[in-house]
Amino acid sequence: MEDARITVPMIQQFKDHGRKITMLTAYDATMARLVDAAGIDIVLCGDSLGNVILGYENTLPVTLDMMVHHTAAVARGARRALLIADLPFMSYQTSLEDAVRAAGRLIQEGGAQAVKLEGGSPYIQDVVRRLVEIGIPVMGHLGWTPQFVNAMGKASVRGRTRDSAQEILDQARGLQDAGAFAIVLEVTPERLANLITDTLTLPIIGIGAGPGCDGQVLVSYDMLGMDETQTFRHVKRYTDAGRQIFQAFERYRDDVMKGAFPERRHSFAMDEDELAGLDEGS
Repeated sequence: MEDARITVPMIQQFKDHGRKITMLTAYDATMARLVDAAGIDIVLCGDSLGNVILGYENTLPVTLDMMVHHTAAVARGARRALLIADLPFMSYQTSLEDAVRAAGRLIQEGGAQAVKLEGGSPYIQDVVRRLVEIGIPVMGHLGWTPQFVNAMGKASVRGRTRDSAQEILDQARGLQDAGAFAIVLEVTPERLANLITDTLTLPIIGIGAGPGCDGQVLVSYDMLGMDETQTFRHVKRYTDAGRQIFQAFERYRDDVMKGAFPERRHSFAMDEDELAGLDEGS
């Protein structure tokens, strides 16, 4: 396995050479270390931490301070993968100046190598253009965009009609023209995703967008099966870590209750002469 840090130009080279791109989320140093060691190309500290780590209903309550905090933790665990951090809701929508400050904090304080934002309107394209101008690489995000939940309603496939598909295609072109180095395409029809992937020169990373994209991304907690109540059509569950962890907790509880843990091998010795010298009268 290569030891060199994955860079933004390398992600483009992967597409140019037909090499698939791998991407997973991480929100702390321990998970980032595991993702990194597995040889994943991109680790995303996503605002999905609002759902899977902080227990919010959606990503909207996630603040910039939260993202900086968790991104810095991920940076301490990931040494090889390209680290991308999400710009959270309302950190970049208010003005170009706010967007620059927010992205700058994720780079300078969080240790990210790039940022990701949602949407593809002319204003968002201006944000991308400005960030790229000052040396901050930007990944776009189209299709189902969680920060638009109040406008879009519940999560659903985006781009099934001609008009909505055309809008996504046009926005993807706009993001590419603005300088984005890649785009996440979430929960969109496979044929539309293939068209975008084949039409655009920048890498397209799919999540629920079919196998034809240049790469794939999943929320690590989803693919690990950490929450059995969460099931998504676009997620392949690679293990049942949630059940395994739960069963381990149960075994620990039972061992402590019946005195089976700790055993002598888990304890530490003391010289008998030192013990005998203790004053027990106080």
